Amino acid sequence: MADKKKMSVAEMLAAARKADSAGGAAAGSPAAGEAPEAAAAKPLESVPADNSPEVGGGGAARPTKPVAKTAAGGRPSVADMLAAARAGKAGAPPAATPVDKAPPAPKPKPAAATAKSAAAAAVPASRDTASILASARKKDKPGPITKAEAAAQTQSATATIETKPKIIVPPMPAKPDYAKAKPKVAAKAPLTEEQPRRDFFATMLAVGFWMLGGVSALWTLLTVKFMFPNVLREPPSKFKVGFPDAFPPGQVQEKYKAQFGVWIVNTEYNGQPEIFALKSVCTHLGCTPNWLEAEQKFKCPCHGSGFYKDGINFEGPAPRPLERYAIRLSDDGQIEVDKSRTFQEEMGAWTDASCFIPV
Repeated sequence: MADKKKMSVAEMLAAARKADSAGGAAAGSPAAGEAPEAAAAKPLESVPADNSPEVGGGGAARPTKPVAKTAAGGRPSVADMLAAARAGKAGAPPAATPVDKAPPAPKPKPAAATAKSAAAAAVPASRDTASILASARKKDKPGPITKAEAAAQTQSATATIETKPKIIVPPMPAKPDYAKAKPKVAAKAPLTEEQPRRDFFATMLAVGFWMLGGVSALWTLLTVKFMFPNVLREPPSKFKVGFPDAFPPGQVQEKYKAQFGVWIVNTEYNGQPEIFALKSVCTHLGCTPNWLEAEQKFKCPCHGSGFYKDGINFEGPAPRPLERYAIRLSDDGQIEVDKSRTFQEEMGAWTDASCFIPV
C-alpha cells in the first residue's frame, strides 16, 4: 500500500473491488484526461468475473457481473455491492439494476479525499480482501487469543526479563542497640467492680471441684476396701513366757501385757504358792487395769475397781475377780500360756490344775 495510514472501510472495499475486477479501473473510473462529469454520464457497464479470460482465469468464460457504477469518486449502494458479491460466488449474473434516471452530478471532493482514493487505487491487484483486513489489524489484537499466541507472548516476556540485568541491592546495615525499639510492657487493665466478684466465684468453683474430686477418691478407696475381706490378725492363742525361775515369788510380770494382754503372777492363793496367768481385762466394763507396785494391787482407771495381787476384787464396781488363762509346763520346761481357755473364780474353776503351776 502506498500510504501506511489506516484505511477506512470505504477505502478497503474500494481496494477489494479493484482487486476483484482486475480491470475495473479502466471500466469504472474515468480515463486519463477525462472529466468527472463525462464519466458520470456514461451508462452502467459489465465487469468480467475473476476467472474470465480478460482477467486471466484460464477457464471457461463466465458471465460477467454487472457492477453499478456511479459518477467518478462516487460510492455504489449496499444493495449493488451485495448483488455483485453474490453473483461472483454463485457464478450466475444477478439481475441488472435498471437505472431509471441519471444520478445527480457529484460534488467536488476535497484534496484529502482525492489523495485517499489515489492511495486505494495504488493497491496491487494480487491482494485479496482477507490479506488487506489482516494487514489492517493491530499487532496485538484485543479480545481472546489462542493458546499458541499466549505461549508466544509468555516466551517473549520471559526472554525480555532474562535479558535485563539483575539489580543487586546491598544489605541494610544492622541497627545499633540504642536504635532498636524497646518492647512495650502491656499495662494491666484497672480492676473493675465486677472483677473481685468474678475472682471469688472462680476460686469457690475451683475449691468445689477439688472437694468433689477428694470425696470421689475416698469413696473409691472405701469401695475397694469393701471388696476385700477384713482380716483381723491376732496374736497366737498359745505362747511361751520362759522358765519358772524367771518369776520370783511375790512378783507380777508385766512384760507380756502389751503384746498378749496377760500378767504372769507368782503368789499364794488359799495359802498355796502358785504361778498363774491373769487376764488384763476389768470384769466391770472391760477396761485395762494397771498394776500399782507401791500399793500391791490392780487398779482400773475407768471406774476405780481394785483387785488384789491374786486377782480377787475388793473395791469399786467390779462384780467379780479377774479371770485366769490356762497354763502349763511344756516339754522343754518353759511355761506355756493358752488364751483359748479361761477360768472364773466365782465358778470354782480356780481349783482346776490347768489354771496354775504349783511352786
